[in-house]
Amino acid sequence: MLALLDLWQFVARPAAAGRLDVVLPDITRILGRALPVTALELLIPDAGNQQLRGWRCEAADETRSSRCPLPAAELSALTSWCAASTIETTNGRSRPRWLKALPTLSASRADLVSGAGPMAALGLAGSAGEHSALALLHLRAGAGIGPGLRGCLARIAAGLRTLLDWQDVRSELSGLHELVSQLRDREPVRSTETIVGADGGLRPVLERVRMVAATDVPVLILGETGSGKEVIARAIHQGSPRTGQAFVRVNCGALPPDLIDTELFGHERGAFTGAAAARRGWFEQADRGTLFLDEIGELPLAAQVRLLRVLQDGTLNRIGSETPLHVNVRVVAATHRDLPSMVLAGRFREDLWYRLATFPVLLPPLRERKADFADLAAHFARRAAHRFGFPVVQPTGTDVALLSAYDWPGNVREFAAVIDRALLLGEGRSLDVATALGAPRVQALQPVAAGMPPSPVPAVGATGTLVTLDEAMRSHIARALEMTHGRLEGRHGAALLLGINPHTLRARMRKLGLDPAQFRPH
Repeated sequence: MLALLDLWQFVARPAAAGRLDVVLPDITRILGRALPVTALELLIPDAGNQQLRGWRCEAADETRSSRCPLPAAELSALTSWCAASTIETTNGRSRPRWLKALPTLSASRADLVSGAGPMAALGLAGSAGEHSALALLHLRAGAGIGPGLRGCLARIAAGLRTLLDWQDVRSELSGLHELVSQLRDREPVRSTETIVGADGGLRPVLERVRMVAATDVPVLILGETGSGKEVIARAIHQGSPRTGQAFVRVNCGALPPDLIDTELFGHERGAFTGAAAARRGWFEQADRGTLFLDEIGELPLAAQVRLLRVLQDGTLNRIGSETPLHVNVRVVAATHRDLPSMVLAGRFREDLWYRLATFPVLLPPLRERKADFADLAAHFARRAAHRFGFPVVQPTGTDVALLSAYDWPGNVREFAAVIDRALLLGEGRSLDVATALGAPRVQALQPVAAGMPPSPVPAVGATGTLVTLDEAMRSHIARALEMTHGRLEGRHGAALLLGINPHTLRARMRKLGLDPAQFRPH
């Protein structure tokens, strides 16, 4: 009775809703502590009653391991043994219909486990009374199934059935989450937002988008990080006949190497440990729509081979299935890497490069789009005002001049972040672009002479004219480096003192000719 109490206490805990291969070893050890049980095997048929999935756990195994799935030969022998055995259930002794539907084999259970003790076969009946699974309790050699143990079997079966009910709930929740994800990803893209720079620096890019959008030709967008590659990919989708279908974005650089196949191509239920439900991959979710493969250069070579097959044949196989699936997907890829150099180095497949680069689109960096800065500043100022609950503030000519003087290594992404910061620093009343970029608000510092520490001076030169912005920024950064003894990152670094990203600070220092080593104590 103690074992039954422990069993029910376990299956009543939320932990029982975890993966079956994780919780079954605990169940087996609970039974083995008070009953002559040496191992537990659980057999569950698939939806079509054509195959079995099986788990086996040893009561004495302290490694918390289980075997899933069991080898085909072992499952076949188990099927034959169960077909010739009495099934103990909570509703009498009967034969599961699905057991009769499984292929009958001549192997015997005795052939499989040499010297094994007796076993008890428990039919785990569902709410409709039909057996939805079988549990096999392996007993110690010499242990008989007496009245005491027989009286426990029905209660053990009920506890195991509760455990499977938890698994059904977990699988159902997983399926619902997957359905919600698919519906969200397949929501048609409806964007009325005008691309900033369409009549300026992006005019040649959008002309190429117009040329290719109406076709199904793969497109490769090349551009620096943060330059707006996803915006161009969405423009291609919106200008195509697929505009009413799904636009699915996948960041290839964020996919764990061991999950790339299942994320891109999907998997069947039971394909691997933890696959409680079938899952459609990104290609299936984008069927009849557009799949945007961002950072395509991060894909490992093995995944590149499988991607090439989908691009060539339009077919794929889910993990755990041999049935090919046809998909109708328009692929748009993007990268900031130099793919031709990667091809020469053997890190990117040449045949995949030729397939993707049928129609390349080169996106210019932001520093080459100076004519768009005023429109971009106004656009991101409106967006920031709506996000933070401030009134809309228009950038001034001075603001645009300050923005134009910067090199923007982070491109549009960094530009948007600076405008957000400028609005916050201006407390919603103005854009404090100078401080947001790292320049001083009140006074500047004199440029640093070679090898000499900086000294503060007014921002006005000897002739009464203002120093240039680069000179003011150089002096301000030099003063911060002096205060931090040349340290750039961390709690006591110049980047934190200036309120900018360390990478941005390094880029700005290179442009201004500042070396942090000259500020470090010797």
